[in-house]
Amino acid sequence: MMKKKRKSKSKSKLSAAIFSVLAICSGLIFSYKNDLLPNTSKLKGGSVSNANVNVHVIDVGQADSILIESNGEYMMIDGGTTDAKDTILNYLKEQNVDKFKYVIGTHPHEDHIGSLDKVIDAYPVEKVFLPNVTHTSKTYKELLTSIQNKNLKITTPRVRDKYDLGKVSFEIVGPDENADYGTNYNDWSIIVKLIDGDISYILSGDAEKAAESDALKSGVDLNCDVYKAGHHGSRTASNDEFLNAMSPKYALISCGKDNKYNHPHQETLDKFKNHGIEYYRTDEKGTIIASSDGKNVTVNSKK
Repeated sequence: MMKKKRKSKSKSKLSAAIFSVLAICSGLIFSYKNDLLPNTSKLKGGSVSNANVNVHVIDVGQADSILIESNGEYMMIDGGTTDAKDTILNYLKEQNVDKFKYVIGTHPHEDHIGSLDKVIDAYPVEKVFLPNVTHTSKTYKELLTSIQNKNLKITTPRVRDKYDLGKVSFEIVGPDENADYGTNYNDWSIIVKLIDGDISYILSGDAEKAAESDALKSGVDLNCDVYKAGHHGSRTASNDEFLNAMSPKYALISCGKDNKYNHPHQETLDKFKNHGIEYYRTDEKGTIIASSDGKNVTVNSKK
């Protein structure tokens, strides 16, 4: 009986040892697999920590303001209204922005450049883009003053020009430098294609039908995954031909709650639905953040 008892103990010890080895190996395998999985932990504001690029469509009401971050480099496209100054500057502080490689004012309307002068006043800026059209408004003149005070030169975008930002790049899609959109300032909007590996974004300001038509002729591949809806989701933008060329998965709409223009228009939302495009609205979701790692894209919101 004693021998059988010792044999049982020996088997128990052997089983325990084998279990321990297996547990350690399983842990190592699990850890190794986890190292291969993408890190999707969220940062403040809904950004993805290991993303190549985070595109923040800031909730500035019935206006546009977009912060783009890649590998510690920053770009701002539009600066909301003059009343959005504190909202924008506080958001930039929250995101630990220290300087801008690029600042773009898509076109001279107040709801796009209203607080852009304050951003330029507050941060070092390497390059400023404005379209080749002027305006007589006080807001536009204040923007020019801030640019001059920083001894910056205005870069007029040219279609197909390319620039680097951190781990990504962007290409100018519009406006067509040979076109004359007259006083339709929306069509003068600078249209940008942001490229992150297999993932891309089209950010089109307030571009309407004429500008979208010219973009289709630009020679730039407009296929994208994320589309910042033109003109706050107005029926004057996001034409079917443009949507067909882009074929985005997501549309991000910057608009104010109960705005007087009724943006986004139901016609546009119906188009998005018919094209199988999932849309997010700042008036419903607050600030919207699209993040990508070159292969996949996720969309998060503050609400």
